[in-house]
Amino acid sequence: MRGTIGMFRVFARGLAALTAVAGSAAAFAQETAEAAAEAAPAAFVPTAEMVNKGDVAWMLVASALVLMMSVPALALFYGGLVRTKNMLSVLMQVLTIVCVAALVWFGWGYSLAFTSTGSPWPTIVGGLDKAFLAGVDPTTLAATFSNGVYLPEYVFVIFQMTFACITPALIVGAFAERVKFTPLIVFTVAWLTLAYFPIAHMVWYWAGPDFLHAAPEDMGLLWGWGALDFAGGTVVHINAGIAGLVGCLVIGPRIGFQREPMPPHSLVMTMIGASLLWIGWFGFNAGSGLEANAFGALAFINTLTATAAAGATWAVIEQVLHKRPSLLGAATGVVAGLVGITPAAGFAHPGTAIVLGAVASAVCFVFVTTVKNKLRYDDSLDVFGVHAVGGVIGAIGTGIVADPKLGGQGWIDYTAPVAKPGAYDMGGQIVTQLWAVGTTVLWTGVVSAVLFLALKYTIGLRVDADAEREGLDLREHGERAYNY
Repeated sequence: MRGTIGMFRVFARGLAALTAVAGSAAAFAQETAEAAAEAAPAAFVPTAEMVNKGDVAWMLVASALVLMMSVPALALFYGGLVRTKNMLSVLMQVLTIVCVAALVWFGWGYSLAFTSTGSPWPTIVGGLDKAFLAGVDPTTLAATFSNGVYLPEYVFVIFQMTFACITPALIVGAFAERVKFTPLIVFTVAWLTLAYFPIAHMVWYWAGPDFLHAAPEDMGLLWGWGALDFAGGTVVHINAGIAGLVGCLVIGPRIGFQREPMPPHSLVMTMIGASLLWIGWFGFNAGSGLEANAFGALAFINTLTATAAAGATWAVIEQVLHKRPSLLGAATGVVAGLVGITPAAGFAHPGTAIVLGAVASAVCFVFVTTVKNKLRYDDSLDVFGVHAVGGVIGAIGTGIVADPKLGGQGWIDYTAPVAKPGAYDMGGQIVTQLWAVGTTVLWTGVVSAVLFLALKYTIGLRVDADAEREGLDLREHGERAYNY
């Protein structure tokens, strides 16, 4: 009995000792965790003091300028290029696409383009965490390119919304004068969702306050590759231009194409539209720096010089070949220059911007006047010939003109802000630009083909022959542009 009691006493003493040791270990672990928590830096939370009112004012003005590019600028530019009987149809298409795209952007576009959480493929497309702008309010902030500098998130949403509005509107020029209105709007919603938002995400998305040091999984695919696209050479112009080419091939040429004259009905209107596009493009390019700073000024002057060179180049080519430059040609050259400088606007020196604008204009001239006729595709208003071709020239050319040895900015360290000479490899960057171009062409080409073919063989894409001969203004909208 005594032995048993002794064993119990020994066991009890051992248990007490173990309990004491365990308690000491738990206390030590808690103290260690508390010390580590005190030593660890607090999670970074941007504050309202990091917002500059000058940046906010400039970005709201830039957003208004980009909206002006769609309505009225693009609408007038396209409206003047078509025949009188189809003018209102083009205006209605552009206007409605802008309205619908803005609503889609609010609904799910912003979330798909500029989030990564909630997405099974975060480098390809975002999730739906911010659908219908959930969690976005006047107190939330969006990062700019400078560490510690932010914009109210609503400002960023607004600016990017205007890009989403104009991109699908560009597409309609490729098959103007023969497309049904309702299927076009259905296509716009689907194309934005499946083509525009993913490409915008791949090219422009990064998470966190420091884009130079973001983790690969927190970047869009092409951004992570190191592709340079300051304001939308791939996202907007190649994206829309390839979709336009696919659309005009699927729908087919207009009745009388290459057999009947189809002159623009109002070059005055086209000139007004082109001029407004040029002005609005300063918001498009200079605003894409997201701040009112020296890089915005660089993008501004490059947009001016490259476009001037492109317009003059087209006029000179026509003078040499045809002995008389045309207003239509000069206006087209201006747009080609604007497209060409878009991806390079914040990277090039104004001198190399002039060269890039001139080259883009010359190459687009060949496609618009020669290639289209030989291949017999009816790109009504030269969306492919100007936007896709000019976008490709600009995107690849960005790899050249961004080289610091040519006065370019290289991979900009916006915290300095100075270029980083010696860290830039022109050959490697050109290869990266080619990969970005190829990815964009493949993605939007496949998506556009599937959507156009699906619509063609379901609800139909093209108006009937009688409607096309009479004009879409009356048949599709019951109105005339001119009552005389």
